[in-house]
Amino acid sequence: MNKLISLTNVTKTYQNGALSTLALNKINLSIQKGEYISIIGTSGSGKSTLLNILGLLDTPTKGTYLLNGEDVTRYNDIKQTAIRLKTFGFVFQQFHLIPRSTVEKNISLPLLYNGFNKHERTTRVIELLELMQLSEKIKNTPKQLSGGQKQRVAIARALANKPNVIFADEPTGSLDSKTTKNILLLFDELHKLGNTIIVVTHDFNVAKLAKRIITIKDGEIQNDEVNHYDF
Repeated sequence: MNKLISLTNVTKTYQNGALSTLALNKINLSIQKGEYISIIGTSGSGKSTLLNILGLLDTPTKGTYLLNGEDVTRYNDIKQTAIRLKTFGFVFQQFHLIPRSTVEKNISLPLLYNGFNKHERTTRVIELLELMQLSEKIKNTPKQLSGGQKQRVAIARALANKPNVIFADEPTGSLDSKTTKNILLLFDELHKLGNTIIVVTHDFNVAKLAKRIITIKDGEIQNDEVNHYDF
């Protein structure tokens, strides 16, 4: 595998007036292309801050972030946005679908931003909905979908531009146990197809399905191990 991401002494401090809060403290982390990683920690541990920095949704106060060997923290907002659009896909707990738009339009939005024409967008949406087993829902709106279907649409949208990395922030937090199992099986299938997947969660039952488990506490990596659990 090739090194995709490298963090060196990444620190994040939030300033609110005179109050300074250390969210991450000297994080050192390497991620290889094709890995399936879970980042687990309790609320306030720093796991979401770490995901935001990895996904270029936030910038470190100190330290370096290399993506494919390039220091992306030096890029301006426009270039970072372009990287997010082409290189990363995001899946969130609350789905973040556009309520009045159809499934087709929700999935095709990143493709539109990336300059694909209508035929290319339609072809890719149909391909993704077949992968998600939701082909018959193409003209539905989110309110006509179950929670699991909404998350599958969100995952399809994350995959639209064929990203190098899929980030999932508590992707099963709003789902029941049966639907959670189905979504996690889907992540496993996506990993087998060659996708790099990073899941942030507080739930060990979700984290244990990844191939590598990183535990974060008080803004520091407490443990980083290959998953030896046999499930």
